[in-house]
Amino acid sequence: MKRPTISDLAREAGVSVSTVNRILSGATNVKASTAQHIQRTAEKIGFYGLGSIEDQIKKNAPHYRLGFLLQQSTRELYQHFGREITKACRNRQFDTADPLIDFVDLLTPENISQRLLALGRNCDAVALIAADHPQIGQTIRALSEMGKPVVAYITDQSSPERAAFVGTDNWKLGRTAAFLISQMTNDHGRIGVFQGNPRYQCQDVAEASFRSYIREHAPHLSVDECRSTNEEPNRAHEMVRDLLKSTDEIVGIFMVGGGISGVLRALREVPIERRRGVKLICRDIGPETRKGLSEGLITAALCHPMEHTSEVLVQTMIDAVANDGPRSTVHHTVPFEIITPENI
Repeated sequence: MKRPTISDLAREAGVSVSTVNRILSGATNVKASTAQHIQRTAEKIGFYGLGSIEDQIKKNAPHYRLGFLLQQSTRELYQHFGREITKACRNRQFDTADPLIDFVDLLTPENISQRLLALGRNCDAVALIAADHPQIGQTIRALSEMGKPVVAYITDQSSPERAAFVGTDNWKLGRTAAFLISQMTNDHGRIGVFQGNPRYQCQDVAEASFRSYIREHAPHLSVDECRSTNEEPNRAHEMVRDLLKSTDEIVGIFMVGGGISGVLRALREVPIERRRGVKLICRDIGPETRKGLSEGLITAALCHPMEHTSEVLVQTMIDAVANDGPRSTVHHTVPFEIITPENI
């Protein structure tokens, strides 16, 4: 067959021959949307100069420096977040996004605020995972006034100056956890609930909706007062160990925050018959969670789909940078995944 020519490409794409020539020559006066449309058309018809078009689009693409303030560098979960964010930045086709990822181990509001401000000064936009605190809210406001949009990631912030939130629907997540436990528990019993910090909105909302579902659909089950682990596995281990020692009525555990390795250690310390009677639901997946699922200690993990969530986060940050005027906070809800021992 005859090889498609520049004229063929222009006709198929509905543009002039000169527009195609400008892209091939590296001209910068072609709209990005038009260039992308021509690139897709060139791919469709098998145009011989597709590689040149892609190279020129990439060369003239906008460049962004994006900052990400994650937590606890020692936790594999956050390292996984960081790797997926880096991959999402590197895989962008029509712009260049350079990720600057920082991990915070000292989780005080003062330290997070200082690190967030420093990151924001060196980036076009920043995303953070952090507890909701007035001091952090003031920093978000300061960055917004500097023209540096801040996107809340995984857990939302109450600051009205935040540009967007990217994460799951935590109300649905909590009710799903309660549904799973109640469907697998017919007898009367108690459910222990553990969170990392009540200032994490994602955890607080999920805990509230968990209780809401149990009240509505499983009145034969009682939910204990929520305990805070401060995201520390050793503390989680002590709390769950003491709870299991104090009563035989525990039939479920909802681990809505960090410290899952401590919970699993406590379950491994009790007889097999006892641990089989405890249904454990947790959030997000790392090596410890995978191990717990493979052992049958974890009933289900309710997780962010890492790849998709990271892609949405990066796109949301770039959209926030491109937005010139004031606008309402954007919410991008990413459906969570349900991982069980049978589909891990």
